[in-house]
Parts: sequence; structure tokens; C-alpha cells
Amino acid sequence: MDYVYGPGKNHLFVPGPVNIPEPVLRAMNRNNEDYRSPAIPAMTKTLLEDVKKIFKTTSGTPFLIPTTGTGAWESALTNTLSPGDRTVSFLIGQFSLLWIDQQQRLNFNVDVVESEWGQGANLDILAEKLAADHSHTIKAICIVHNETATGVTNNLATVRKLLDHYRHPALLLVDGVSSICALDFRMDEWGVDVALTGSQKALSLPTGLGIVCASPKALEASKRAKSVRVFFDWNDYLKFYKLGTFWPYTPSIQLLYGLRAALDLIFEEGLDNVIARHTRMGKATRLAVEAWGLKNCTQKEEWYSDTVTAVLVPPYIDSAEIVKRAWKRYNMSLGLGLNKVAGKVFRIGHLGNLNELQLLGCLAGVEMILKDVGYPVELGSGVAAACAYLQNNIPMIPSRI
Repeated sequence: MDYVYGPGKNHLFVPGPVNIPEPVLRAMNRNNEDYRSPAIPAMTKTLLEDVKKIFKTTSGTPFLIPTTGTGAWESALTNTLSPGDRTVSFLIGQFSLLWIDQQQRLNFNVDVVESEWGQGANLDILAEKLAADHSHTIKAICIVHNETATGVTNNLATVRKLLDHYRHPALLLVDGVSSICALDFRMDEWGVDVALTGSQKALSLPTGLGIVCASPKALEASKRAKSVRVFFDWNDYLKFYKLGTFWPYTPSIQLLYGLRAALDLIFEEGLDNVIARHTRMGKATRLAVEAWGLKNCTQKEEWYSDTVTAVLVPPYIDSAEIVKRAWKRYNMSLGLGLNKVAGKVFRIGHLGNLNELQLLGCLAGVEMILKDVGYPVELGSGVAAACAYLQNNIPMIPSRI
């Protein structure tokens, strides 16, 4: 059997779901409560205010929806757009592909801008489309901030500059599922109209919360949008916000307590420090990959992700075998290559509640696996490269200074 106990801890290095911190696990270890009692609305009120901080917004309105990132996508689209509306969406990997599929199935007119997998969104083509759209038929720009299938991060500030340059009123809808709370994200400064994330990524919670934040412009658009929505309707939430009870239907009490604990940990470390930690781990992983003589799937440094690294393998190696061997022999979980890069890449997730020494353990494991599958890696090479960088860059733990 494949599913028997392995000694020690499973080393979870997929780009989500991620490791859950012990304080979060303890916070969620509780019985159910009546969500109509005074306690849950009081906690929800503080959660809504604090969630705005991870989006870096003061004007946005957050929604905590019991769903996944896919549900958060649907919420963003159906509350702001009407069937037949034209969207510009960038196909750069598996998750941007899935969001495009959702837009098409919801009957939007999707203008797809496709790039080679491993490249970022083609913003030159976006500029051309905006310049030509004198009658403003484009109603929304839909972009994945961080594409986990290929380890590509897009430049949202440039997207906003283009919209402003051409004085285009299109909404900017951003999938921040694997970026928010790990990468630099500035909702207000970048003029993002709807941003969304999932609890199982950098927040380091179980799957089950889709967190959506809407700008005032997006809330105005929701009053005109004709898409059918029921479960994901922001208006239902807003009614209960005014009443002070906050919930149009039953929330997950345990996840709310978990979110409270997760946010407290992030704020204790400092959001900017959290982002800097992810920057260090992304850099260390890329240095290890380089020392192994392998290439990053991401084709330019400007697109490098600090939450996931997709590693290209030589053509004589099936990357799926690396992932299988990791789990079967070393009790480690790595990410598979998906769709167009299946068999060609394996993915190292380095986001969420994770520190540098944990990452070094992962890199050591990858080296042994590469040796197992016939790749001539020098054991210790990647670990040494990562150590040399990290030893000079890890700061003191903020809470212990």
C-alpha cells in the first residue's frame, strides 16, 4: 500500500496547500458555536478590518466566502460583469487557463492574450488593445498575479500604468491566490478593483475560505452587473454588514478562529518581513537550481516568483517520477508539472508558514531524488549555494530582538 504511515513529518513543499502553524491548529481545535451569538459578529468585524491590511487597502470592502480560489474567481466576475461583456485575460499557465475557461463558461466575451508557458503576461499586446479600444468595449482586465504552474509573477503596477495612460475605465481583476501575504501586493496604489486569495496559500490555513476585496469602483459596478449570482452575491453580504451580523449564511467557525490566529502571526512578524522572507527563500531556491545545473521554467528574471519555483528537467527524465520518488521514499511532497509542462518540470513551493532551515531540508531531499532518477547532481551543491546566500541574509527573528 502507498498510504501507510511514514516516520517523522511529511515535508510539504507544494505551492498550496501549505504547512499550518501550530497556533493556528490550536485555535481551530474547538467546538461549533452559534454564529448568531454576539461573539462571532464581534470577531468577524475585526477580521474584516484586519484582512484589508494584507491587501494594503483602506478603501476596499472584503468578503470572507466559504469557498476555494475558484469560487473567489466566480465571485469577482459575476458581481462586476454582465454576460457578453468583453474581458482581456492572459493565458500563461494552468491556473490562468482555468480562469479563462470559467470566464467563457459564464458567457463573457474573453479576449485571450496567450504567452509561451514560462513567460509573463504580454503587456505590449494589452497596450495595443487599450489604445485601439476608443469605445471602451473592454470591461475588465483579468490577470493572475502569480502563476503557480510555471513560477511566473506578473507586474501589476505596469498594468495600472497602461490603464491610466490610455485613460481606460476597465476594471482590474486580480487573482492573488498564491501571492497575497507572500509577494508585494498594493491594492490601493496599483488601482486593483477586485483582488482575491485563498486560505490554503500564504495565509497558511486549511482550504475553505475565498477572500475577496472589492474597490468602491467594483462595488458600483456590482449594482449594474447582470450576471446571475446567488451564493457569491456581494449584496447579500453588504445587507448583513449593515445589520452588524455579517453573515448571510453559516460560516466555518473553526476557519474564522484560524484566520484570526493566522493574521496575528503575520502581523507579529510584520507583513513586510513576511514578504522579505519569501524573497529570501525564492532567491535561495533559484541559486540551488542553478548549482544543480538545471534551469528555471520562468524565462526572465523579471518574472521570477518568490512563492514557487518550477524546475525544468532534462528530456531523458520524467519529472513526474521525481514527484513520485519524493513521496514514496523521502516523505516529501513536491508539485507536479501541469498540462503543457507535465513531465517537464517539478515545482518547489516555498510559501506560507515556512522558514529557511525547512527549505534547506527540502533542497537536500531534492538532490537525493535527482541522484535517484539518474541526474548527475553533486550532492550538497544546491544546499551549499542556498546556505551561502541565506547565512548572509537571514535577519534576527523580529519578535526575539
